[in-house]
Amino acid sequence: MYRELNYRVLAVDLDPQSNLSVMTLDEDRLEELWPDGDHRETLHGAVAPLFSGTGGVREAHIEELSSGLGPLVGDLALSRIEDDLSTEWPRCLEGKERAFRVTTAFWRVVSEAAVRHEAEVALIDVGPNLGAINRAALVASSHVVAPVAPDLFSLQGLKNLGPTLRQWRETWKKAVAQSPGALGEMTPVGYVLMQHAERLDRPTKAYAKWERRLPIAYRQSVLGEGAGVVDADRIRAIKHYRSLMPMAMEARKPMFHLTNADGAIGAH
Repeated sequence: MYRELNYRVLAVDLDPQSNLSVMTLDEDRLEELWPDGDHRETLHGAVAPLFSGTGGVREAHIEELSSGLGPLVGDLALSRIEDDLSTEWPRCLEGKERAFRVTTAFWRVVSEAAVRHEAEVALIDVGPNLGAINRAALVASSHVVAPVAPDLFSLQGLKNLGPTLRQWRETWKKAVAQSPGALGEMTPVGYVLMQHAERLDRPTKAYAKWERRLPIAYRQSVLGEGAGVVDADRIRAIKHYRSLMPMAMEARKPMFHLTNADGAIGAH
């Protein structure tokens, strides 16, 4: 969508499950990027020398998906560096040089790749957890968007995410005071409501209850504020298209085929 608005985009896959990479690249290409042995062209390959103690971060390979849209490929091997990231985080408060180099590794890799790609925006995809990899990814981020669904799981997720995100921001502010130049403000800018079900332009009853509670949970847990204006923090609601089915019109009228693949609607 950013690309359609003529922005040059860097898509960064920092989820060890690599869903973004699997979604955007075909299997043959992924097999080339994930060979037996070292994965030099993935994000793990870019930070591997630093975490192995043999050097610093190196240039990340930018896959040419299309003109102006370049993914940085994810890797299950990223999970190997989680312990090191966890160990070095509290040492940032002590002003330890290696701690900052490790914690800001993703920031340096993404920043360099963004300059090389002439990207105007870098979008970082992270996994659904509060682990050290996500913390390091957020340290590399200026803004944070939370995807949620109108259900109890997302409501509880916001209540867990919010205090943790605020704690990470406060800790990082204290650490940055000892190391000027280390960026990453992690500013929350809102949430996107996924799988939003409507009927007659109104939320269905099953979803309405959770939809009413999500804005309050977001402001209280993520922003640490009062209830505020309802939906003021909702960026967009993306509808659920699971009810779409193939259908045919009367004879001599055009035949339409509706599909929910990738949320797209096609007709012929």
